[in-house]
Amino acid sequence: MESAMKKAFQLMLDNWEKMKRSVEEDAEEDADQFEASFYALFAEVRAWYEGLEEQPKTLDDAMKQEEIKQMVEQLPAEILLNFETELEWIIEGEMRVEDERYD
Repeated sequence: MESAMKKAFQLMLDNWEKMKRSVEEDAEEDADQFEASFYALFAEVRAWYEGLEEQPKTLDDAMKQEEIKQMVEQLPAEILLNFETELEWIIEGEMRVEDERYD
């Protein structure tokens, strides 16, 4: 996995774990940090995807890419659907609008 994408993925995982352990007074801030790191990861995924010589045309093909497989193996099941949705948007050439994020 490329270094910037790997770092972004690890930060997202760290923030996920932090959010899961949050106490009530820190919950909102921890959730915001997780959300920001999730979308920062997908900025890196988009850059990686756009740099591929041969870009996958379907979600299934993208999920077979070694970099994506490495992430999915470590990904918490609770966010797999969101991960797949974001990846599919990248494949389709869509850009997420700020207010369309998962709230």
